[in-house]
Amino acid sequence: MKTPHGTRLAALLAATALTLTGCLSAGSRAGQDTIRIGISLPLTGDFSEPGKGVRRGYETWADHVNSRGGLLGRQVELRILDDQSNADRVAADYEKLINQDGADLIFGPFSTRLVIPAAQVAEDYGFLFVEPAGAAEEVFQQGFDNLFYAAPAVAEDHYDHLAEAILAMPPHQRPATAAYAVMDDPFAKGTAHGLKTQLEAAGVRTLVDEQYPPNTTDFGSIAAKIADSRAELLVGGTQYQDAVNLIVALRQLGHQPTMAAFSTAPTNPEFPRAIGQHTEGILSPTGYTPAAPYPSNQEFVALHQQKFGTEPTEDEANAYTTGQVVAAAVQAVGCADPDPDCQRRLVDWLRTNQVDTVVGPLSWDETGKPRGAHLIQQYVDGRIQIVLPDHAAQTRLVHPKPAW
Repeated sequence: MKTPHGTRLAALLAATALTLTGCLSAGSRAGQDTIRIGISLPLTGDFSEPGKGVRRGYETWADHVNSRGGLLGRQVELRILDDQSNADRVAADYEKLINQDGADLIFGPFSTRLVIPAAQVAEDYGFLFVEPAGAAEEVFQQGFDNLFYAAPAVAEDHYDHLAEAILAMPPHQRPATAAYAVMDDPFAKGTAHGLKTQLEAAGVRTLVDEQYPPNTTDFGSIAAKIADSRAELLVGGTQYQDAVNLIVALRQLGHQPTMAAFSTAPTNPEFPRAIGQHTEGILSPTGYTPAAPYPSNQEFVALHQQKFGTEPTEDEANAYTTGQVVAAAVQAVGCADPDPDCQRRLVDWLRTNQVDTVVGPLSWDETGKPRGAHLIQQYVDGRIQIVLPDHAAQTRLVHPKPAW
């Protein structure tokens, strides 16, 4: 995924030249009264639903910051492009945002598949790159030294609390068999296979492990394999629409797992309507809840409700967190411009400091991984509530799962 050293050097020289050109014409960026933030998001295509959520989070953050005088006394301006859920396009978008649109700062896109090429562009131009949705292990194996993930945990760790709860159950209650249906997407695979690795090591047998392309809409054959296996535990390494389609197919076949968990989809506000209110007992990892007691969270929830009429979801929260993380670095360092020295100072500050956010206090290791864990939510009595870990639970874990 890395570009050759010569290409990287040329890109950095080009970025420096561009900065110098800007200084020689129409005055320096420091004289501008706005801070332009460049963003590319999947507003259409496979990831459009979460992509729009991320946009809402960014917009809420910008409104909040601007209502308080901006950053360093300058208003923030979001410049958002639609990458159409395409990895080639997202890279081109960030090239454009930096080289043509005059971005002072950049925020990351949604989805690991889009984060990696976007982060490569940011690395080539020496920009700080804080991102809300690239949680797969491979993001942190690229050698990026400017990337920070704005959430509590990476994909492989999302289900850690659920694995602990399952393995703590008495043997006669614990699911003995499992079926996995996983989108061919680094994040989706990371969440499901992170749980699978822990359960298999403890003796939970895998009966089905199916992988499907991101654009899959017909889940008839996968659902049939799962139903035929009679696996007790169902794990979906999913985004949104694929989880909905899989559940509909399984219900049509009458398959009733005793436990069912899906990454991402159950936290979407459209999820209950999409599957006909058959949500009871469904589990999902989440890095965020509107009920979290963190000081900035209740203000965020109120702002989001005022602007959009609904409580924020995890996608909106992680985007808002991205803004909080970058803002903390900007205020601490005292700069917000594309100059390589400014960007390096922002990166170095985040490497050694903790930031208080709506998802809790965040700090990172040298690869950009956050040092934390995800909560586990479950639909109980028609509402999605925190059930794990025990110290954060709003209600008790329901097991076995009621019929859907």
